[in-house]
Amino acid sequence: MNQQNNPRRNRRPNSQNSIPRNGFDSFRLDKMIRRSIDAAKFDQPRPIQAETIPAALEGRDVMGLAQTGTGKTAAFALPILHHVLTTRVRHEAPRALILAPTRELATQIAEEFRLLGKYTRAQVVTIFGGVSQFHQVNALKRRPEIIVGCPGRVLDLIQQHILGLDEVETLVLDEADHMFDMGFLPDIRRIMAELPADRQNLLFSATMPKEVRRLADEILHRPHVAELADSAPAATIDHELVLVSERRKRELLEHVLNGDSWHSAIVFTRTKHRAKRLAQQLSKLGHRAVGLQGNLSQGQRDRAMKGFRTRKFDILVATDIVARGIDVSNVSHVINYDVPNTPEAYTHRIGRTGRSECEGQACTFVTGADYSWLKATERMIGGPIQRREVPGFEADPEVSATPANRSRRPRRGGRSAGGSPSRADSPNRNHTAAHPQRRRRRTR
Repeated sequence: MNQQNNPRRNRRPNSQNSIPRNGFDSFRLDKMIRRSIDAAKFDQPRPIQAETIPAALEGRDVMGLAQTGTGKTAAFALPILHHVLTTRVRHEAPRALILAPTRELATQIAEEFRLLGKYTRAQVVTIFGGVSQFHQVNALKRRPEIIVGCPGRVLDLIQQHILGLDEVETLVLDEADHMFDMGFLPDIRRIMAELPADRQNLLFSATMPKEVRRLADEILHRPHVAELADSAPAATIDHELVLVSERRKRELLEHVLNGDSWHSAIVFTRTKHRAKRLAQQLSKLGHRAVGLQGNLSQGQRDRAMKGFRTRKFDILVATDIVARGIDVSNVSHVINYDVPNTPEAYTHRIGRTGRSECEGQACTFVTGADYSWLKATERMIGGPIQRREVPGFEADPEVSATPANRSRRPRRGGRSAGGSPSRADSPNRNHTAAHPQRRRRRTR
């Protein structure tokens, strides 16, 4: 890689108005960006921002590892906006490309760019599938500096010769591990083949599986690494699990939602069908609930998210499409109606509450079939999750008798200490719990 000709290498931020007014002033960002920061009431940079923004402003490649909800978007948005404003050049194609795994996250990233660039003239366009490309194509004709998109639609517009990337100076991969989980890696490689070799690369992720590590090694050149990720949930989240039988889950959910300790909740289910049905059932019971899952049109998904953000709805019943990156302020509770497919998803799901240093509550309904997931999750986060019994909803004997609630292993032959077969050890249950990935395609 030729670093001498790269306009983003060895760059230093300008020195305008060096007298600091708040924590962000130390970065010496363009005055219009600082005005936007003041208007957004950002006072002090979050740890991931403090660790990565200086290196990104210098034009270095960056790898940032941090939990969701820690401020990663501003960590790459501010350096990109600063570069666009301080190196005004005539351009026919985008100068920065940000790739995100879901439409909701891409929309949220674009909104934050507009917030932080409120007093600038930088143009941001969002590109994703599930809707007509007509308006997106028209927006591209205005020659925006910044593109935020999902890999599928970005690649589609490239192949139609509608979107050119030969002037991109910065590539951002946000939630890189989730994009790999969703099968976007082949599309990402095709997109990168269309980019200039001489560019800045910023990669942000909550976890670093070997496949993403391999990709990082391929695209990052001597990166500045900020590793703040922690597999354990944030300290601001009080999380627990309740042992319950599958047939009593809905009763338990109604009991929890009829309490007065919550004001805004996200309820996670494993399947799209269950999310739709559960939202309808809660609405019939008088709750202001809305469902969000992959079978909805983009308009329906946008209305659901907007309604939840504006408190038209105070319960969002969703699949894992909102488990990553989505930032809704003041979500007091997360309820895992179904346990997630993987241990890693547990931290991401409950991370929808307890954000921006606010306190949050998370509760997970666990059945006897979830023992393998529970042990793997507790091993990942480094300790046991607190158990709680809800009066009147004590777990059925077949749930309480599982290894999830006892310290002694069953005797050889798959029988419990009492001599009866343990349902947690039945072949069908082990087959399901040991291979959660076989159901993953149904969860988006």
